[in-house]
Amino acid sequence: MSKAFTREDDENQLDDELPEEASPLPQGEKNYITPAGAERLREELKKYLYTERPKIVSTVSWAASNGDRSENADYIYGKRRLREIDRRIRFLTKRLEAAEIIDPLSQKSEQVVFGATVTIRDEAGKERVYSIVGIDETEIKRGRISWISPVGKALLKSRKGDFVTIHTPKGEEEWEIIDLKFVALD
Repeated sequence: MSKAFTREDDENQLDDELPEEASPLPQGEKNYITPAGAERLREELKKYLYTERPKIVSTVSWAASNGDRSENADYIYGKRRLREIDRRIRFLTKRLEAAEIIDPLSQKSEQVVFGATVTIRDEAGKERVYSIVGIDETEIKRGRISWISPVGKALLKSRKGDFVTIHTPKGEEEWEIIDLKFVALD
C-alpha cells in the first residue's frame, strides 16, 4: 500500500502493539542479577536516556521542521529509531525494578547456588568453568550461564565431587563437579 494512504497515527499504533522484549524469565520467578550485571544495565539505560535519545529527538525535530514528513527519510527513520530506544528504555527500567542483586562474594554455601563459579569435567575429560549468573548477564564465551538455563538448572544444588546429568544435543552426559567457589564477577 502506498504511504500516501496511511496515517502516521496508524504507523505509531502498530509499533506500540509490538511486544517489548521477550523475557526468558519464568512467570513469578525473581530476576536475580550480580552487582556487575546490574551496573551494566544501569549504564546502558543511562546511555539511552542521556545520549542516544536526545540525539535522535534533535534529529527528528530538525527533520520535522523541514516540512513534508511523508517522504522525509530522516523523520521517518528517526521516529522508528526513537520508538526502538523507548521500547529498550522501558525494558531496562522494568528489569532493574524487578532485579534482586546478589553479590557472589556474600554467598556462603557448599552447594552450587546463584553466583557460584563451578569447574566441571565432562565425559571426555575436558575441564570447563561456568559462573551461574542472571538472564541479562549470560555470555557463553566467557562461561557465564543463566541460572534458569538447562545447564544452570542441572548444576544448581550440586556439590563438589557430585556428578550431574546434562542434556546436550549429542545426548545425556555426566559431568563431575571438580571445584566450587564464589568470586567477584566483572
